[in-house]
Amino acid sequence: MKLPSAAQLFNLKDPVHILALGFFSGLSPKAPGTFGTLAAIPLFLLVSQLSLINFIALTCIMSLFGIWICGKSAEDAAVHDHPAIVWDEICGYFIAMIAIPVSWQSVLTAFVLFRIFDIFKPWPISLADKHCKGGFGIMIDDVLAGFATLACMHIIF
Repeated sequence: MKLPSAAQLFNLKDPVHILALGFFSGLSPKAPGTFGTLAAIPLFLLVSQLSLINFIALTCIMSLFGIWICGKSAEDAAVHDHPAIVWDEICGYFIAMIAIPVSWQSVLTAFVLFRIFDIFKPWPISLADKHCKGGFGIMIDDVLAGFATLACMHIIF
């Protein structure tokens, strides 16, 4: 079954929907999750100079509010985890970069690893993806993919 387009389901003037859609990056007709993760990079670079504790606090706040942002947007669109909802990818990427030195190599490596974990969803990511619903369900698989990426990043860097 083909989903209606995101532009038909989401209110593109609603700030909650704008966040859920990753500042419209999730409107990409192909690979919206990848475009959502790409949108995370300039946002990450913008805040990468924060102290570690402030960066972690921001990432936690984004993720906790993400449960509501994604849940409300999915409810408004009447589609659970519509592919256009990419706030979860943005939060997952931020998690992947916790305490990682910023360089083009680390930014690119985190992007690739996060996309691999998010697309292939190895256990326990797949378990969470299948069994958790609502805003929490939308967020948790990307949070776990972010932590899996973070573990790899700390080994690599």
